[in-house]
Amino acid sequence: MSHAKPMSHRQILEALSGLLLVLFVALVSSTIVSTALPKIIGALNGTQGQYTWVVTATLLTATASTPIWGKLSDLYSKKLLVQISIVIFVVGSILSGLSQNAGELIAARAFQGIGVGGLQALVQVVIAAMIPPRERGRYNGYLGGVMAVATVGGPLLGGVIVDTSWLGWRWCFFVGVPIAVIALFVLQKTLHLVTVKRSVKIDYLGASLIAAGVSVLLIWVSFVDGSFAWLSWQTFAMVGAGLVLLAAAVLVEARAAEPVVPLQIVRQRTTALSIVASLSVGMAMFGGAVFLGQYFQIGRGYTPTEAGLLTIPMMAGVLGASIIVGRLITRSGNIKPYIVAGTVILVLGFAALATIDHETSLVFVGAAMLLVGVGVGSSMQNLVLAVQNTVPLKDIGAASSTIAFFRSLGGTIGVSVLGAVLARRVTDNITHSLAAAGVPAGSGGGASNLNLGALPPALQHIVRAAYGDATGHIFLISAGIALVGVAAAALMRPTALRTTLDLDTPDPATSPSEKVTAPTH
Repeated sequence: MSHAKPMSHRQILEALSGLLLVLFVALVSSTIVSTALPKIIGALNGTQGQYTWVVTATLLTATASTPIWGKLSDLYSKKLLVQISIVIFVVGSILSGLSQNAGELIAARAFQGIGVGGLQALVQVVIAAMIPPRERGRYNGYLGGVMAVATVGGPLLGGVIVDTSWLGWRWCFFVGVPIAVIALFVLQKTLHLVTVKRSVKIDYLGASLIAAGVSVLLIWVSFVDGSFAWLSWQTFAMVGAGLVLLAAAVLVEARAAEPVVPLQIVRQRTTALSIVASLSVGMAMFGGAVFLGQYFQIGRGYTPTEAGLLTIPMMAGVLGASIIVGRLITRSGNIKPYIVAGTVILVLGFAALATIDHETSLVFVGAAMLLVGVGVGSSMQNLVLAVQNTVPLKDIGAASSTIAFFRSLGGTIGVSVLGAVLARRVTDNITHSLAAAGVPAGSGGGASNLNLGALPPALQHIVRAAYGDATGHIFLISAGIALVGVAAAALMRPTALRTTLDLDTPDPATSPSEKVTAPTH
């Protein structure tokens, strides 16, 4: 089989500049609201339920749409699909900024999430179509660095925007629009990929069943332990419905000519183990940023901007590890040792964070966050690379988006479940502390009273201590989940990264007319 001629380093960097720009604004859109949300919901007179759904709506549609975007990229122009995703994202951002009530904001964020899901999947797909796996490590370092800055820098940017009187909360959504538009024009000029034409039939039924099944389960995760108990008829109904929909999706996918998630890929050992590891890394990436920000603000009393600055060690760890490990992988051609080391470091970081309380030295907390960051940076992008290395070019989109899908799913479930555990632990801590102080439990306002300035100093201390002490408990759970990632990484087969864009052996499903040719410029 003839291989595609690789793009030059300069051509790759030109195209990569546009891809990284738009990936940055897409990821920031998901994290920027975490520190700004109290002011946003207050301005729109929203409820606590709506507060949660402003975040969940975007995660829901992004997660559910990721594998669909990935499959479409195997069938149609990757460049056109990236541009469509950018347009959807820009429109969703503008609508979010113009929202007049919380319901409108949730709907706009859900629409925005479709674009975010496309960008999260397609950026990695396009990179895989441009660069052979052996060379991809150093470019994945740039990708991991952008994801790190966006994940940790988003809350800091959100805090600065809402604290700046002449901007206001609407600019949390408007700020990414001009950058995304610039990226659209950069990609139009610099990105040149040959579209592989095939007669195709899209599996709309499978796509619908996957989206519906995932949505039902994520909606359940969002409401369980808040609106209803873990063991309740609502839980059985929603989990049962979600599992039935996903089981039906598996049956449809097994028979479809063009499945959204090709089961032959998911059944491969490397892909299956990467999925398991991606779930645990996803919980680390999303959960770490969300709960550490809350720990610094509520448990330690810092402002949103200060909380963002205090999470810089984690960002530095992800950024440094992504770049250094990416280059080491490119030099050696071996990927498994770095993924195993990354997951082990991740467990150590979480184990250290599991010991923190409301009086722990910030130097110790920073060191533990640095370990978590190094663990995420060493494993996150390389799990995608491990899968891309084992599949033919025609399946790169579906394989990449499947890993991105499960990472996002892990993050969504992690934030929701760990959030529920944290809330229950905080409530118990506050109740016990109030009882020990001889104060009626209702006086503290419960765990939901986060307007600490309205509380007497003694009660402020109780609430802060409750949050600070409870946070360590959820990181102990995170360490246990990260151990599963270590086991999955250890079971992977050690394989050398290939130096060509496609597999050396012809794929019997690919006719000669479908073979990939060199991109034209």
